[in-house]
Amino acid sequence: MIKNGTRLQSQVCDTQVIVVRSADSLDDLRAGGAPMVPIGGEADTSLTIDDSMSDGTLMGKRYVDDTGAEVLVTKAGKGTLSIGSTPLSLKEAKPLPASD
Repeated sequence: MIKNGTRLQSQVCDTQVIVVRSADSLDDLRAGGAPMVPIGGEADTSLTIDDSMSDGTLMGKRYVDDTGAEVLVTKAGKGTLSIGSTPLSLKEAKPLPASD
């Protein structure tokens, strides 16, 4: 299982992330349709970005899945973050409480 604090990179674009909240689902974390690898790990140069998974990521934004897994983008790229073929959702900021 991928642990909190693990840094990963895409094999098909510039996307890099750090795991904020781990879950079993992150074992199939992908960017641009290709599995992510640890930063500095061997990338498979034969892989290409999947056109249906090329919406991109935004630097400094958090992405979450239904199981509670959460990753923070440390370098933006063209690939969509997903668990298998299911895209991750952009985590929305919580509204601040109103001060009366």
